[in-house]
Amino acid sequence: MPISHVATMAFERLCRVASIPAVLLAAVTWMASVVPASAQGLIRDPDIEHGLRELAFPILRAAGLNTNRVRILVVNDGTFNAFVIDYGAIYLNYGLILSVDSPDMLQAVIAHEAAHIANGHLARRVENLGAANRNAGIGTALALIAAIAGGGEAAAGIAAGTQSAALRSFLSHTRTEEASADRSAASYLRSAGVSPAGMVALHRKFAGQELLNPVNQDPYMRSHPTSRERLRAAEAFLDQYGDWSKTDPNAEYWFARVKGKLSAFLRSSTWTMRRAKEETAQDIRLMREAAAFHRNRNLPSARSAIDGALAIRPDDPFYYELKGQILLENRQLQDAVTAYSNAVDKAPNNALILAGYGRALLASGQTKKALQALEKARQRDYLNARLMHDLGMAYAKVGNNGMASVVTAERYALQGQLADAGIHAKRALGQLPEGSPGWQRAQDVLIASERAKKAKRKLK
Repeated sequence: MPISHVATMAFERLCRVASIPAVLLAAVTWMASVVPASAQGLIRDPDIEHGLRELAFPILRAAGLNTNRVRILVVNDGTFNAFVIDYGAIYLNYGLILSVDSPDMLQAVIAHEAAHIANGHLARRVENLGAANRNAGIGTALALIAAIAGGGEAAAGIAAGTQSAALRSFLSHTRTEEASADRSAASYLRSAGVSPAGMVALHRKFAGQELLNPVNQDPYMRSHPTSRERLRAAEAFLDQYGDWSKTDPNAEYWFARVKGKLSAFLRSSTWTMRRAKEETAQDIRLMREAAAFHRNRNLPSARSAIDGALAIRPDDPFYYELKGQILLENRQLQDAVTAYSNAVDKAPNNALILAGYGRALLASGQTKKALQALEKARQRDYLNARLMHDLGMAYAKVGNNGMASVVTAERYALQGQLADAGIHAKRALGQLPEGSPGWQRAQDVLIASERAKKAKRKLK
């Protein structure tokens, strides 16, 4: 789960389109010419994303959404906010996840955002994106799309942060949409057997926000205009239909695990060790302690703690993945490969686990096997910049400099560094057979790079 030099979660960015030319490069091309601010990425971790999927699954199914296509992704932002910008993902700030008190409260947020997708509220945004060339203000929203598509903290050159006024405007919904989403969300929660009390608690949290100056309001309030009427509507729904839900041990477990792992890597190790003792699930307590020991560079204790968690859940791929990360970051390369291999055996199609396995193989000198794992990961989770970096290194080490240049060009393009992307794309075109898949990918990046140059000239 790779935040800094050691013991880090992967602050990555993700694109859900099938290929770069499909949508993304056109957006990046325009945006790189007009948006100069810094980007916020995603926190990529297979354990956290799986836990959020467990929590979201009954909600998405009740909403009639494809549970395999709508992802729940974590934004590297400590404020309380959630949003949707397309039909493929719901974005939750890590600050929101760490702030809510119960799984049904988090599921109420997911249900509300799912309702915006299911109810077609994104259509207005699609129109706005289509009008981007006529309205430079929408560049901030496009910037977020590109930031999500790129990767790593080096992607600071293309996107505006989620606090900007333009992006808040893009993400905001009308009160009519909010009321509609609330009604639908309440229905989804009821159908999924999730307590609607979470929605009431959510509205109570923001009941006084609209009385504040907008500068002091929580970002969730600014993008989701709330009101006491919405709180009363949620309370009325609860009164009318009652709360027939039962405690869901699975939701309780994964909620605790998601919060536990996030906090273990984002808060101080001292805080983690003090609070982990309150954890009711022994394996989660040990996982949190393993992360804290690792961050304190105490490998023996970290290893003992994660092995303790695995003794409780011996078939858990995500604990093996964390063990692999701990070992890899401590240069215990062969043991790291073994741990990641165990994780892959138990979750062979998880792209983030495959990427970690490939990284460990690459570090241990098993380049050909690393290349296979990394390519398999790329096929399942396109355009993860950290993965692309490792893949480029693997291609270079086996002497395939043409493909190394292709993936390097794509990585730079997704980070908005289109001038650098163009350089590597030209290099790839000169090394690969004309018309081959790699050559075509390089050509796409070069076209995007040239368009970005032209767009910048027009603005000058």
